[in-house]
Order: sequence, then structure tokens, then C-alpha cells
Amino acid sequence: MKNSHRVAALIPAAGSGTRLGESIPKAFVDIDGVTLLELSAAAARSSGVVDRLVVIVPAELESRAAQLVPDADVVVGGAERSDSVRAGLAAAADADLILVHDAARALTPPTLFAEVVDALSAGHPAVVPGIPVADTLKHVDADGTVLDTPDRAPLRAVQTPQGFDAALLRRAHAGGGDATDDAGLVEAMGVPVRVIAGDHLAFKITTPFDLTTARLLQEARR
Repeated sequence: MKNSHRVAALIPAAGSGTRLGESIPKAFVDIDGVTLLELSAAAARSSGVVDRLVVIVPAELESRAAQLVPDADVVVGGAERSDSVRAGLAAAADADLILVHDAARALTPPTLFAEVVDALSAGHPAVVPGIPVADTLKHVDADGTVLDTPDRAPLRAVQTPQGFDAALLRRAHAGGGDATDDAGLVEAMGVPVRVIAGDHLAFKITTPFDLTTARLLQEARR
């Protein structure tokens, strides 16, 4: 059933493709002829819970993004990720709930968007998907010497879409801070963040290995 809240999905897509080894922002890199941006937007749209898409891109790619995702509002982002999220928030002033989704997590299933919105609608003000950490982790010093081995059982690798009460996320960004994920800004306010089960397909395409993996998975889907 359609959610009663007005939901906006923000897709920051201004990140560079440096680690990916590409000469263009990674959101505009393609998998089998379809860009990461298009795949991410399609997942949000197919979820059935998103009323409005806002794509945040570099100024020089504004027109290109509008061609790729014609049903989205396209706005120009800033130098840092949080600057881009704030630009997206300004463009989605009428939303009750906000989803922030990395364009680089292009294979994220649409169902994950719906599950985040369901958790928000159940009363959680901030919701993030996460998966258990599989590898043993080491805490090391600046010289690479192991300081300790944390227990991985309570640890989660956090993904997107991350969901928030819109007013809460606006307050979190009001101070102009920067964070690699928006949940970090909300945590700093003392607001509890709910973690729900993530999905391995929501991995972030960051390196050439990730891109190769994504292309193989997309081929298998077809």
C-alpha cells in the first residue's frame, strides 16, 4: 500500500571517479550501456514509495543528467557530499521523509527503499540498512601496528538508502557540517539511528574491481 508520507529520494551524483579509474564522475559511468545514475534512479522509482527524485550533480553535467533521468529534479551540488545533500534538501522542501542514496550503489534492490520507508513510518526518525561484517578487523596505529582486534559481532557495514524524518535531517545539516554518511550527523545530535537488514547487492562501486563485479552481476540479471 502506498505510504501516506511524501517521500523524496536524493541521489548525490557529484563524486569523482578517481578511485574507479575513470575520467568522469562515477555516477555517469555505464554498466552495459546504462549509467550508475540511471540504475539508482530506476531502483528508487521502482520501489513504489518515492514521490520525488532529486539528483545532485556537477554544474557541467546538469544537462546530461536531465537527459538521463528526465523525471527527476536536477540540481547542482557542492564541493563536498554534504553540500550536495543540502542542495537536494532545498529542492525537496515539501517532503516529509527523505531518502539519501549513493548513485554508486547502483544495484540496490527497490525493496530496500521500501523497507527503509516502512521503518520510518513505524516511528523511527532515522533508518539505515547495514550488513554484518564478515572480515576480522584490526585497529592499527599510524605505523600499521595492531592495537587491538574489535569484536565484529555488533558491527555493521552501513549502506544506502538512508532514511530520515525530513525536519530532523534539515536540523542535522543546519550547522553546515560534513560527513561521509548523513546518519553520522544525526548521531551527533543524540538521535537514535535504527539499523535494518541491508542487502549485498547494495555494495558501493568504488574501485575497478567493484565495477567489474557490478557488470558481471548485471549480465547475470539479464
